[in-house]
Amino acid sequence: MIKYTVIVLSICFWINIFTSCSKKEVSDENVKSTFVISDTMMKEIRLDTVKRETVNSQLLLTGKVYPDENKIINVYPLVGGSVKEVYVELGDYVTKGEVLAVIQSGEIADYERQLIDAQSDLLVAQKQQAVTQDLYDGKLTSEKDLISAKKEAEKAQANLNRMNEIFKIYSIGKQSSYVVKAPISGFVVDKNINREMQIRSDNTDRIFTISQLDELWVIADVFESDISKIKLGYEAVVNTISYPDKKFKGKIDKVYNVLDARTKTMKIRIKLNNSELLLKPEMHATVRLFYSDGIESELVPAKAVIFDKSKNYVMVYKDKYNVETREVEVLKTLDKVTYLTKGVKAGEVIISQNQLLIYDALND
Repeated sequence: MIKYTVIVLSICFWINIFTSCSKKEVSDENVKSTFVISDTMMKEIRLDTVKRETVNSQLLLTGKVYPDENKIINVYPLVGGSVKEVYVELGDYVTKGEVLAVIQSGEIADYERQLIDAQSDLLVAQKQQAVTQDLYDGKLTSEKDLISAKKEAEKAQANLNRMNEIFKIYSIGKQSSYVVKAPISGFVVDKNINREMQIRSDNTDRIFTISQLDELWVIADVFESDISKIKLGYEAVVNTISYPDKKFKGKIDKVYNVLDARTKTMKIRIKLNNSELLLKPEMHATVRLFYSDGIESELVPAKAVIFDKSKNYVMVYKDKYNVETREVEVLKTLDKVTYLTKGVKAGEVIISQNQLLIYDALND
């Protein structure tokens, strides 16, 4: 009797264990099949729609920042003399018409004499024209003489206008001095003049260079093997050491179709807006050019792709009760986007933020 009871109890024990395990397996399957994204989690994730777009590539170049040559003015001395005052320094911002320096020179007297001579010549020419006109009206001279008198008067007037313009531009005044003024508003990027400096009358060197820096150029080198990838109008993103996290955007506006025999590179020019005046001439720059490969592919945010066990996945979202782990094939990743060749189609919705939490919950 005791032996029979032990056998019955043993059978019951194994039946209970089997039943318990079966319930646990059913329970685990039920949990997985009924996975739901909670309302709290829905606030933490981000959904993006898969797009189909032309595949872009990028080319990495090095270059340097230069001022726009069309916005640079060189200031030259009008005459030789002694520099009495210099009011600006290298790097200063000046406005149009601002006084830069004052130079005293004996040569100014010659300009004053030329101005007086021009005024006298004009008066003589005008009187001669009036006399000739009276003679012509009285039929005492020819039309040829009248035309000649008018031309002499016009020539004398032009010469006087030229002298007046010189006095205006260089602000020639009394005491044999003239004032050097800024021809445009901008920054003093070059200065070759100091107080008490002697300037020779035959000097042809500039004393100031003023540049407007609201727009700048980046000149970059393109290797011979990459020349075929370059076209006018391509978008470019420029980074500098000074501002590593800031992107300066521009476009290629000139291709210098000449190959440097020494470096085997061709130069291109990118025009940049510099209204914040962050970029400075001579800065080194890294240039990224974007161009089309001529093919189309599905595109997703780069951060949406999960790399696990040597494969790439995305989490496809249909609703909060239906999320699928989908294997994908990556063509390339560019900046913040990834191009895919297999796994998803345009229009499907994927999770692109905190998707790893959901991936772990569904695949552990």
